[in-house]
Amino acid sequence: MGRTYIVEETVGQYLSNISLQGKAFVSGLLIGQCSSQKDYVLLATRTPPKEEQNENLKHPKAKLDNLDEEWATEHANQVSRMLPGGLLVLGVFIITTLELANDFQNALRRLIFAMEKSMNRKRLWNFKEDEVSERVILHICSSTKKISCRTYDVHDPKSSARPADWKYQSGLSTSWLSLECTIHIDIHIPLSSTSVNYTLEKNTKNGLIRWAKQIENGVYSINGQVKDEDSDLLEGQLLNSDHRSTATVQICSGSVNLKGSVKCRAYIHNNKPKVKDAVQAVKRDILNTVADRCEILFEDLLLNEIPEKKDSEKEFYILPYRVFVPVPGSSVKLCDYKFGDESPEEIKDHFIEMLDHVIQIEDLEIAEEINTAYMSSSMNNEASLENKDDKQLEQPIKTTIVLKIRQNIGVIAAFAVAVLAAGISFHYFSD
Repeated sequence: MGRTYIVEETVGQYLSNISLQGKAFVSGLLIGQCSSQKDYVLLATRTPPKEEQNENLKHPKAKLDNLDEEWATEHANQVSRMLPGGLLVLGVFIITTLELANDFQNALRRLIFAMEKSMNRKRLWNFKEDEVSERVILHICSSTKKISCRTYDVHDPKSSARPADWKYQSGLSTSWLSLECTIHIDIHIPLSSTSVNYTLEKNTKNGLIRWAKQIENGVYSINGQVKDEDSDLLEGQLLNSDHRSTATVQICSGSVNLKGSVKCRAYIHNNKPKVKDAVQAVKRDILNTVADRCEILFEDLLLNEIPEKKDSEKEFYILPYRVFVPVPGSSVKLCDYKFGDESPEEIKDHFIEMLDHVIQIEDLEIAEEINTAYMSSSMNNEASLENKDDKQLEQPIKTTIVLKIRQNIGVIAAFAVAVLAAGISFHYFSD
């Protein structure tokens, strides 16, 4: 038996309102959340066409070979950045003319595999073996309105299509628990005599991969309480915890540091959620938002052709901060990232372009202050404190991060400070 997709009714209205306007087809993304029993589709957004692609698709003999896989994959990458923890790109939809009704499957199969591969490459975390790995392809015929829903296992290159159920349900958009926290980070990335020759981007990414393991192994309390991960989120049993982190000193030839506070937010469907589901969603949002800010900064440096400094010169760069906006008619908020010189109108336009939904400037929620984020790197010899596993040193140092909901932002700086993050707390809200 195939998977079941529970779909917000407004998604059906959005899809039915899409007009081909003389094109052979229109495609886009489906956004929501996976669970062991069923998947929830919260939002659909069509992929904005290239201008030259727009002309090609109006040709009466246009085929799905005209589907620009690279362009659609980049759209998926951009939208993936805008999703808080717990939400994913679940697959793609395509609306075609009757003539192309049987001509879409192979092209879209290649597309969802390419999308998943590209998005996974940018993540600091990996899917677990027991997680759902099926992604959906929804086909709608523009004239008959007939729907075909199939899934592929994107972790199996040889997987074949499986039929799936597509069921609309009202009120899905309000059936979510909101999970929020602010995490104070101080991620020191020591640079060896070899790594000082790498680019700042490569060194930062390598350091974030090591830091991600700390986040995965951290202790998470919910509304101030540590609960059994297999218990129900709303009534879980309390646990005692004693997580320890250790540090050692090493000599390095330079350093990069991410330092400060970042606002994190995740959502899970309120159909009997488990503690482990909530913790996983928050973990992944922490990892995503830090990695995404760094990637956006490096893209901006490349776009503006700003060269990296050499030798012992220090580098200072501003990181973007996080902005949230509500999904129309929903309790869920998506996000984007904004540099200090970008206007609210630019953020609004980017939301509309990526998500194809109208938002108002007054709905933008600036989650963090804008004047505390910067990046610096230093290439001088220095002593560095670096975390190690509990078993490696005899004298462990226990450190817990006390978290409150504060409006601040992450900083990248160059100081020899150890990261001793042992505990992370967050709050959930039922809307």
